[in-house]
Amino acid sequence: MRVLAIDTALTACAAAILDTAQGAIAASESIDMPRGHAEALLPLVARVVDRSGFEFRDLDRIAVTVGPGSFTGLRVGISAARGIGLAAGRPVVGISTLAAFVAPHVASGRAGAVVAVVDARHDNVYMQVFGPDGRTTQAARVAPLSEAVRAAMSDRALITGSAAELLLKNWPAGEAKPRAVDQRPAPDIGWVARLGAVAEERRAPSRPLYLRAPNAKPQDSPRLARR
Repeated sequence: MRVLAIDTALTACAAAILDTAQGAIAASESIDMPRGHAEALLPLVARVVDRSGFEFRDLDRIAVTVGPGSFTGLRVGISAARGIGLAAGRPVVGISTLAAFVAPHVASGRAGAVVAVVDARHDNVYMQVFGPDGRTTQAARVAPLSEAVRAAMSDRALITGSAAELLLKNWPAGEAKPRAVDQRPAPDIGWVARLGAVAEERRAPSRPLYLRAPNAKPQDSPRLARR
C-alpha cells in the first residue's frame, strides 16, 4: 500500500509517502510554519510525490490529521486531502493528532500510560490518555491543565505533544516526575502515514475533530439591531 500523509493541524506543513511493500517512507518534507499552510501545502505535496518516484495515480489512499489543532490549519489540510483523493479516485482517512503523537511510543513497546497533550490556550489542553497497547483509557477532550497533570501523575505516565513541557512547568512540587517528556510542535509525519495505512476507512472519517466550538461565531441574526 502507498499512503500519502498530510499534516497541517498545528505548526507544521508536512507530507510523506509511505510504501508498505518496502516498509519505508519513500519521501517526506516538513516545514515549521505556524501560518501560511494554504499557500505552501500543495507545492510541498507535489515535491514529495516527485521525490518519491510515484505518481498520484500510484497512491492507494490519503491520510490527513483531523485534529485537535488549529481551525484554519485543519480546514486547509482536510480540503487538500479530499481534493487529491477525489482527483485520484482514492479514499481519504482521518488521523487524530493526539494518536499520531503517541504512535511511536506505543510502537517502541514502552510500558505504562502515555498522555498526549496539545495546547488549547487559556490554561487548557486537548488531551487523551492511552494504555501501553495503544488503547484509549481516557477519551480525547478539552481539560484544564490541572486535570491533565493529575492524569499524567498516575503511573508516572510518559507525556508527549506540543503542550508536554507546559504540564511539566505546572507539576506539583515534591511529586515524582513523569517517566519521560517528549515535547514536539507537531507529530512525526511518518507516523501519520503509518497510522493511515492501518486505519479502517469507515472508522476514520476525514472530518475535523475540533473538541470545542470555534471562538468566532456567526451572528444569530443577519440584520443589525436598530437603535
